[in-house]
Amino acid sequence: MRFPEASLIVDHFDEPELDFRHDQRSHHPKDGLFLYGPHDGPRKLREVRIGVVGTSDGIGHFRSWSRRLLSGIPVPPPGPTEKKDRLHLADFAGLEETFGITFDPDRLRSLTVEFDAIERATRVQNMHEAVDAVARIYTERVHKFRRNEEGSIDVWMFVVPEIVYERCRPESRRTGLTLVAGKTPKKQRARSPQSFLFMDERFDPRIEDVFDDIPDFRRHIKATLLSIAPSQILRESTLEPTAFLNSAGYPKRTTQDPATVAWNIATGLYYKTQDRPPWRLSNVREGVCYIGMVYKNLPNNRDNHVCCAAQMFLSEGDGVVFRGANGPWKTGKYEYHLNADAAKELLETVIEAYRDLHSEPPKELFIHGQASFNDEEWQAFCQAAPKGTNVVGVRIRPTGGDAKLFRAGDYPVIRGTALSLDEKNAYLWTSGYVPQLDTYIGPETPNPLMVTILRSKHHKPEMRTVLADIMGLTKINYNSCNFNDGLPVTVRFAKMVGDILVMGSAREGGPQPFKYYI
Repeated sequence: MRFPEASLIVDHFDEPELDFRHDQRSHHPKDGLFLYGPHDGPRKLREVRIGVVGTSDGIGHFRSWSRRLLSGIPVPPPGPTEKKDRLHLADFAGLEETFGITFDPDRLRSLTVEFDAIERATRVQNMHEAVDAVARIYTERVHKFRRNEEGSIDVWMFVVPEIVYERCRPESRRTGLTLVAGKTPKKQRARSPQSFLFMDERFDPRIEDVFDDIPDFRRHIKATLLSIAPSQILRESTLEPTAFLNSAGYPKRTTQDPATVAWNIATGLYYKTQDRPPWRLSNVREGVCYIGMVYKNLPNNRDNHVCCAAQMFLSEGDGVVFRGANGPWKTGKYEYHLNADAAKELLETVIEAYRDLHSEPPKELFIHGQASFNDEEWQAFCQAAPKGTNVVGVRIRPTGGDAKLFRAGDYPVIRGTALSLDEKNAYLWTSGYVPQLDTYIGPETPNPLMVTILRSKHHKPEMRTVLADIMGLTKINYNSCNFNDGLPVTVRFAKMVGDILVMGSAREGGPQPFKYYI
């Protein structure tokens, strides 16, 4: 891109503040939770009901780790090449002290699965069939529990051995394994033609339901649990890395330090079991709603139809996921557009949900995505919104090094730096040197986001307003307890949500809270 040098304006946005208990504020989630506690958290200690599914070893690892989680986990001492003061790390004081919730590790609802059964299932020749079989070993234990036991579970924790991670992802190669024949041909990747289905009367067409899903264990679990409860998947080696050593006596995996693992898992545990998120953005503009739109190709669809989904995030920071209509929305190699009816229906559903929560429609509705909008769908969006609601379309795209900004000193550009190109386009560095932490957490010179204001129903908002909103949305990832993310939540989790919605077991049902997908 060529632009006149005189038009460049470098700006900086202050770090967004977060609200915690007692109307206290902090820039860092860890500081706020440690000092004040969760925003709108329980007034007295609340016990959460956790169900754990895993091998006997996996459940044992979870129990021993849970005891450490309740008692507190310190940050390990710095290594020879590390700074003495590592402000991005923090001791974990304990689940009760930090979040005001607790559970008894010895009274967990633990459901045991056999390692040998998992190992055999991972060896089935057809990848779709193998992953489906492994996922069913876990999910059928949950279904059996729900049929036979009383009492509800707030969150299900799935503790998996390393072979599940190594063999049950789309990129898994299973090189060197002795594979066994299953019910479907080894190289089959989609449903057979109808003529083949009726060649043999003994053929059960339900066998080929496995091809309605991507062969990914995590997506299987999340899709199945959408109608049950929030879920969390943990590798055994994350909970107890010292139990998995190589020949030299070192852990096979390089994991985050135990305190950081505790912060991240505990934050997700709180978010998935409580009514409100652990923190919220300060100084939010009233009446503003943010939507992240995503398109995903439907697997095994002969018409090449696409699923469209919208994630709605409110000023509180929490979100709801809506499924739009499936259809021929792919109009080019990288272009997706809804027709007028689908666009109108999707936005009306989102606005209705907002109205249910706030008793009135939003004043401003920002649609974040990585695609543009054509005239037909944009006019439908505008018609679906009430007269007083300003709809704004914003494209947010990561860049791959086409723009770099450097500053004097040992560290790169400061997070929150923006380079305005014109009234509609700007670069925004959501990652970079953070003065509060006195460090930059990244492997290379940070790349900015390219932000473009595409369209607006009424007045076009100021670019500073759009960029400030994006900065805030990088701080409400409740699946971890990081200082910030590089992408706003509307874009960061779009792919993850879409991956789950296109799974066969997730295609029915209405809007679900965002906590079910992460």
